[in-house]
Amino acid sequence: MRATARRDGTGFRHTVQVGDHQVTVDEPVAIGGDGTGPDPQELLAASLAACSAITMEMYAERKGWDLGYLEVSVEYSPPDRGCMTKFELVLRLPDDLPDEHAERLRAIAAKCPVHRVLDGDVMFQERIERVHLAA
Repeated sequence: MRATARRDGTGFRHTVQVGDHQVTVDEPVAIGGDGTGPDPQELLAASLAACSAITMEMYAERKGWDLGYLEVSVEYSPPDRGCMTKFELVLRLPDDLPDEHAERLRAIAAKCPVHRVLDGDVMFQERIERVHLAA
């Protein structure tokens, strides 16, 4: 998997290429951006919400459960220095879904790939590649 962010004009706006898709990412006007897209931390919360929802939907489909309605809301609180990062997930499921199915889906949501990455050990490797820009 690869995502590439390229500066898109002036300011903080970037176009992020992910496979065949492009997403505009920017910062809010209040901190100097143009607000033309979600900021990177909002994308992090969006990734967790989408991954959790899709993982639950795939599981329910394999089990033959017709969920009908499914919504995952993620509240992300960026950490203050020395504090833990906090994600609060709210899983909205049909009220007629059996309790045991709802509990199983809650456990499955915690196994989505994005959740696992955020919950596990992470290693970063950064390197610089110089690019010659034509005049």
